[in-house]
Amino acid sequence: MSTYDAVRLKAELTRDEDRRSRIYTDTVGKVSGGIGRNLTDNGFRDNEIDLMYQNDIAESEAFLDRSLTWWRGLDDVRQRVMMNMAFNMSSRLLGFPKFLAAARQGNWSAASDEMLDSVWAKQVGERAQRLAQMMLTGVSSGSPGA
Repeated sequence: MSTYDAVRLKAELTRDEDRRSRIYTDTVGKVSGGIGRNLTDNGFRDNEIDLMYQNDIAESEAFLDRSLTWWRGLDDVRQRVMMNMAFNMSSRLLGFPKFLAAARQGNWSAASDEMLDSVWAKQVGERAQRLAQMMLTGVSSGSPGA
């Protein structure tokens, strides 16, 4: 059992290491973040990756709820497509008005075509192909658990 004061230690380390919400390069060239976490040598633990993922998913879901209130009316597969795209693009998803209009109207062919006819599709390659197929058919396409 530890005998040191954990609250004071955190305050001291925060003072000495700083508390940063963004990645930075420390004084010896190591990529760091948080309270002096050496990401170059230590990276992230699985539970930290999962926590970041959970926070990012919650943020993507809240964004869709605020911006595209109709998205929850889609079936499970198409909701996952919307979540995948929102996770990847955040508010840039709103820059796809033809895609969004087609998806809202249930015009899956047009929605799929709009997804593929974009700079985003060129940037993400196979991901866009797979998601567009899922949007078109409403069936999981080559994804884990399909």
